[in-house]
Parts: sequence; structure tokens; C-alpha cells
Amino acid sequence: MLSTLLLLLKGAKLGKFLVTGGTMLVSVFAYALLFGWPYAAGFVGLIFVHEMGHFIAARSRGLDVGAPTFIPFVGAWIQLKDQPRDAETEAYIGMAGPLVGSFGALACYWMARETGSSLLLALAYSGFFLNLFNLIPVSPFDGGRITAVISPRLWLIGAPLLVALFFWRPSPLLILMAVLAWPRLVEAWRGIRTPEAAQYYEVDIETRTSYGLLYLGLAAFLAIMCQELHSELPRG
Repeated sequence: MLSTLLLLLKGAKLGKFLVTGGTMLVSVFAYALLFGWPYAAGFVGLIFVHEMGHFIAARSRGLDVGAPTFIPFVGAWIQLKDQPRDAETEAYIGMAGPLVGSFGALACYWMARETGSSLLLALAYSGFFLNLFNLIPVSPFDGGRITAVISPRLWLIGAPLLVALFFWRPSPLLILMAVLAWPRLVEAWRGIRTPEAAQYYEVDIETRTSYGLLYLGLAAFLAIMCQELHSELPRG
């Protein structure tokens, strides 16, 4: 009986590895068709680093979470099998992805400076932009999960940003994100109406301030790095 149980547990862990590894390989293949293998592998690696930030943060708060799953040209996600207890926990998990992901992009930037590699410079730019994009303040973006701890009404700022991004770079992904964000935007517009929701978003002013400063600081840093690296990228 015990040996059967251990075998099932090993099979479950192997299944998670196969899902993550398999979907990563599919994503690398899809991106490689457009950008070549070296860039594709590096870009998917940066997405993995971002998602592992969420994964580790969720585990550190005692939540059961699935391994990352990748979809080409959409990104990746981790499945939270246990939902956060409060807005602060959700913000903590949300912030971990862009924060750890930014360190991954910084590592590419440092190596690009040391080696003069245009590939690493391009990956650094993509990493910075990827994490900045995820800071859009509306759920299901990470920014929506972070700003909720400050005030859910900040999601209303994310709506015009999504519209502006769509007109700048039209993409079906932005339409999908807008559809997913719509219920949260309605919630933000109507305001908190139930005692349960009020309790979920009840956070002390020190916590709100800390997350607000960290969010704004990270967004500003990523925006500056994107601007700086965009002018350095090779053309043609």
C-alpha cells in the first residue's frame, strides 16, 4: 500500500514536470519560428523566472500552487489551488513575479554589458518590458493584484492604459485581458459592497504605503530601463 502511494506521488510530481517542461518546449519552438532558437530559449527562460517568483511567494505563504504552464504568445501562469486569505497576501504573490523577473532581466543586462552581446541586450529589454507590462494596474495582470492592496479603484486607471496599448500595438491578447478584467472593473466602479469583501481588502496604512512605494519604484525603474535599452537595440 505504501509503495503504491509513493509511486502515485512520484507520478504526480513527474506529471507536473512534464506539463511545465513540455509547454516550455512548445513555447520555445513557437517563438523560434519567428525569432530564432537562442532568443526563444532566453525569452521563455525569463518568463519562467517571472513565474517562479509567484510560485515561491505562494509557497512561502503556505498556499498550494501548481507548477507553471506556458502558452505561446500568451505567456504563462501558475494555478493557485488555495486562494489568498486577504489582499496583502495576493499583493505579495503578485509583486514577487515582476520583482524576481526584473532581477532575471538585470542579469541579462549585466552579461550583455560584460560580453557586448546584442542577443543578451535584446533579452534584457524584453525582460524589462515583460515585467513592466505585467504591472498594468488591473486584474488579471500582476499590477491589478498589487494595487488592490492600496485600493481596488486603482483598477479604473488600468482600463485606459489597456485601450492605449491596443491602439499602439493592436493584439488579440489585449482583447482577452480586457474581457478577463471586465468583472473587476465593474467591481471597482461599484465599490466594495459586502462585509466579506471589505474584510478582504482591510489593510493598515503602513502596508498600503509600502506596497505603493514598491510598486511605483519598480514601475519607474522598468520604464527607465526600457527607454534606455530601446535606443541601444540594433536596428535591421
